[in-house]
Amino acid sequence: MGCGHGAAGRYAGGCSGRKEVRRVRLAPDVHSGESEMKPADLRIVVQQGEGTTLEFKESLPANLARDLVAMANTIGGRILLGVRDDRSVAGLKDSNPLRARIQDIARNCDPPVKVLVEPVDEVIVVHVRESDAKPVQCSDGFFWRQGAVTQKLSRDEIRDFFRSEGAIRFDLSPCPRFRYPQDFDRAKYNAWLKLSGITGRPRTEDVLVNIEAAERAGGKLLFRNAGVLFFAKNVRHFFNQAYITCLLGKGTDKVDVLDRKDFDGGIVADIEDAMRFVARNTRAAWKIEAVQRQDIPEYPMKGLREAIINAVMHRDWYMDGANVFVELYTDRIEVVSPGGLPKGMTLADLGKKSVRRNAVIADLLHRIDFIEKAGTGVKRIRDEARDGGYPEPVWETSGFTTAIFRPNPEVRAAVEAGAGDGTRSGPRRDQGGAQSGTKSALSQHQVATLRKCLLEQRLVELMEIAGRTDRTKFRNQVLAPLLAEGLIELTIPDKPRSSRQRYRLTAKGRQFLKTGKGTRR
Repeated sequence: MGCGHGAAGRYAGGCSGRKEVRRVRLAPDVHSGESEMKPADLRIVVQQGEGTTLEFKESLPANLARDLVAMANTIGGRILLGVRDDRSVAGLKDSNPLRARIQDIARNCDPPVKVLVEPVDEVIVVHVRESDAKPVQCSDGFFWRQGAVTQKLSRDEIRDFFRSEGAIRFDLSPCPRFRYPQDFDRAKYNAWLKLSGITGRPRTEDVLVNIEAAERAGGKLLFRNAGVLFFAKNVRHFFNQAYITCLLGKGTDKVDVLDRKDFDGGIVADIEDAMRFVARNTRAAWKIEAVQRQDIPEYPMKGLREAIINAVMHRDWYMDGANVFVELYTDRIEVVSPGGLPKGMTLADLGKKSVRRNAVIADLLHRIDFIEKAGTGVKRIRDEARDGGYPEPVWETSGFTTAIFRPNPEVRAAVEAGAGDGTRSGPRRDQGGAQSGTKSALSQHQVATLRKCLLEQRLVELMEIAGRTDRTKFRNQVLAPLLAEGLIELTIPDKPRSSRQRYRLTAKGRQFLKTGKGTRR
């Protein structure tokens, strides 16, 4: 196809000759050479009146470029030349100079707008393709369609448009407020470097540039947003939305919240802290087969971890005031990520193709083996759920994307019924928020505490295992049931709050670790 101006059925906007792959019903087939609109079709369209995809012009307007870019920036449409606002037909004579003028206007937009010009009776129909290189502008600025009106974009709207179209990448954008090395957390960087497998003794600045966490500018190191999220001392000083909220609901909604934690130590720490919160507040059954203990968690823990990572990695970081949520209810766990699916993705695409909204963040997580780079996270989540007998997780999307996990029904039944046939379950919170079932079941953290108490341990050493910071809650929820069961004992029993107090395993506790039995009275 050439670039001539006169023949109908030719699009302005370049001479590449590349076929238009994505079909849009608003315009005729560029390759057919035939008109799709008949006079009868035209009459129906005119009677519909102006709207987002339809504009009437009595003659060729001087500001036609505004309407062209507006439709190209929205979903495409038609401009009918020779039709008045009251839907009456004034008529406009077709000519090669007229068609050439329309295509010249389209070609002078930036980037060029693809149009097809065809006469239908006394009307000239200009079909406008939706642009695949948004946003489009003309000499008067950026425009889009709002109903039947061509509206000029404001500065904020232009910014949001660029972001929504992926023209501005959050993770690659520089963060001028970050000062290196003042705001740089060397410990976070060293921990990441150790996990990354980078060997030798490379200069820190060289590594940061090579992994795209920073760039050199004017002899200084300028951090990008991705680098700030991973390596800043205080991430929320720069991005207030950079944290994960974990909450434990009393029932099936947020009316009563038993526990809530906000984690804001940086992307890596936040993911790990969120998983510790989930582990502390979910239960597990276990059984002894031969001499091996098999833990069966209530939820697919690897899948949940993958979902939390995805929520952080693929979230829309431009959504101020919105953060990732991990919500635990009595019947489900929800992982909520700000922003809909990345542009070009649908719910049906999950597990089949991958679009990385924040490629640098994904790369930094991939380097430390938090994710697979092939975009197979959703497939792995589904596979683990299926293989473990869990209901398949489901995803919902609107302004947020939510992954919903349901418990394994067999594990849930065992937990609710108490121990039986060699199965033990972790503690649960009753309607008042207290723990119950401790005489017949232990949580994963209680079992870990028992193992730690093979040697005498201080309170703070045991709290580290469960990631707890509240001494009172730890004593009441973890240690008190173990003491009541006679599985552990105090080294100074007459002074429970002594600074020299230690906890040690009893003979009954050793028997429990060996066989998984002996907790029922």
